[in-house]
Amino acid sequence: MLGRGEGEGVGTVTKPGLPIAPGEPAINPVPRQMIKGVLKEVAQDHGISPDFDVAISVDNGAELAKKTWNPRLGIEGGLSILGTTGIVRPFSCSAWIASIHRGIDVARATGAAHVVGATGSTSEATVRGLYDLPEVAYLDMGDFAGGLLKYLRQHPVPRLTIAGGIGKLTKLAQGAMDLHSGRSQVDFTRLAEMAARTGGDAARVAAANTALEALEIAGPPLAEAVAAEAAAVAGDVLRDAPIAVEVIVTDRQGNIVARRPFPA
Repeated sequence: MLGRGEGEGVGTVTKPGLPIAPGEPAINPVPRQMIKGVLKEVAQDHGISPDFDVAISVDNGAELAKKTWNPRLGIEGGLSILGTTGIVRPFSCSAWIASIHRGIDVARATGAAHVVGATGSTSEATVRGLYDLPEVAYLDMGDFAGGLLKYLRQHPVPRLTIAGGIGKLTKLAQGAMDLHSGRSQVDFTRLAEMAARTGGDAARVAAANTALEALEIAGPPLAEAVAAEAAAVAGDVLRDAPIAVEVIVTDRQGNIVARRPFPA
């Protein structure tokens, strides 16, 4: 058997919704199985019983954990020992999306009725000023709108606020599910058509270099149209899931330039 125990720098799970029960060290099932497997092999080689107490520690883990999602997920006091395959990737899209999914799991398990998917810290801070929500409600969506929306479709919460700058939310409004600049681009022809419908200078918007420049040309009506289209795209992805959607467009300082509110 493998005895329980975490050393300095490994967090403790305090909320439901994660693969590990509250009160347990934040060491995921696959790493636990890998540890058990290695101990069993060593024990067999030496003809002894694989009955050990194992303590895992991480140098400076408590401080490092403050820069991760752990506080939001209710993992206190240190880092998590993660892994689902035993293969370590320093950064990957799939790892980020998996973190979004776990965030939704924890939010649902703790009874959150309203979650927030923000593209960055500035837009998230804006939403924090609007609502008094628990920490678990804030999902670091980043560029992965599709990863958020598709998982919520299968694991719904009543209310979803999507917040971000004009560039990323324009791409969402145009149907992009990955908002990274290297994987999707603003279609300025379509943005110009939107500007024309809102009384903006379509020709100048079509020639703009960035969505922010287009906003400076066409003004808040263009941002309002982007917010409405982004909400419509999100609704299409969510399909019949019972989720009300709000979209907030912010500027670089976090000021709200457009808001598509929850349906009445």
